Amino acid sequence: MNYKSPLLGSLLAALLLTSCEDHRIPAVETIQVTPFASGLAGPIGLEKDAAGNIWVAEAGSGQNDGKITMLTPDGKAHPVITGFDSEIIMGGELNGLNHILFADGVLYILGAHSRLYKANVASFKPGDAPLLAKDLPVEDMKQFILDYKFAQDTEDTHLYNMTLGPNGDLYLTDAGANAIIRRTKAGVWSVFAVIPGIKNPTPVGPPTVESVPTGIVFDGQKFLVSTLLGFPFPTGSALIYQMDQAGAVSVYQGGFTSLVDINLTTDPGVLVVQHGVFGAQGFAPNTGQIRRVASNGSSVAVDNLNLPTDLIQADAHTYYVSGLTGTVMKVKY
Repeated sequence: MNYKSPLLGSLLAALLLTSCEDHRIPAVETIQVTPFASGLAGPIGLEKDAAGNIWVAEAGSGQNDGKITMLTPDGKAHPVITGFDSEIIMGGELNGLNHILFADGVLYILGAHSRLYKANVASFKPGDAPLLAKDLPVEDMKQFILDYKFAQDTEDTHLYNMTLGPNGDLYLTDAGANAIIRRTKAGVWSVFAVIPGIKNPTPVGPPTVESVPTGIVFDGQKFLVSTLLGFPFPTGSALIYQMDQAGAVSVYQGGFTSLVDINLTTDPGVLVVQHGVFGAQGFAPNTGQIRRVASNGSSVAVDNLNLPTDLIQADAHTYYVSGLTGTVMKVKY
C-alpha cells in the first residue's frame, strides 16, 4: 500500500486539488511579502536567469496544459514552452511539471512520468511564439527506476527536484521511490542513495512513515535533502538529511514539518520551505513558512504563506516564492 496518500501524491505530482536560493534572510530586518504574479496554473518550480527574469514550471489543470513561463521584472507572464503532460490520475491527483534548472547552457525540466526534458531557451524574448514540449529532447527514466530493486520498494517513481553536483552531474530527488538519482554529464543514470523512513510518532497509519525527498542542494562538500513525510504527515518530525559524495546518508537536522524545498545561504545554514501543517481537511491554508536553519536549530523567517512550493533568490535582498494558489510572491527585506 502506498501510505503517501492522495494528498501527498497531489503535492508531489504537481497540485493539491483541495486547495527559494542563496542569501540568508536576517531575523532583524523588516520583511515585506507582496504579490508579484497571479493566475498561474499550479506553479511548482522556480528558476532565475541572468537578466533578472523568473522562470516558472506550471503543472497545469489536467488538460495537458503544463507549461514553462517567464515572468519579467514587471510581473508579466510570457509562455515559453507549452503542451507538457498534465493529467488527472487515480485518486483525483494532478500529474504534471515539477522543477526546473538552468545548467550547461540549457533549461532542464522535470516532467510527468519521470521525464527529463532539455530546452535551449537562450534566444527567447517576450513576445516570441512558445516552443512545443513535443519537440524537446527527452530522457524517459520511469521504467529504469521502476525496474530497480530497492530494499523497500515503493513500486513508484516521481522525479521532483534536482541540483548540480561534482563534475557537473545532476542529482535528482525521486519523491516516488524515496531515492536520490544521479545522471552523469555523459547521460548515464544510476541510483545514488536511498532516503530512509522514520518510526511513526503517532498511533495512526503504518509503523514506518516514508521520508519523501523534495529539495536538494550541494554545498561543495555534501548534499542536503529536505523531506516531506508521508501519511499521517506528523508535525515536527520531518528531517533534513545529508549525504556525502559516496552516497552515505545521515541526519543533518530534525524538527520540521512538510518541507518541499531547501536553499543554500552565504552564511552558515540554509533556508527551507514548509508547505503547511496537515489537518483534518488536508494541508491547512496559510500554514506555510520559510524557515532559517542554523547549526543550533531553525526559526521562522516568513510565516502565513499559503501552500508554498518553491523559493528562489533574485538578488541580495529579494526572493520569490511560488504557491499552489496560482501565485508567485515577492519577499523583500
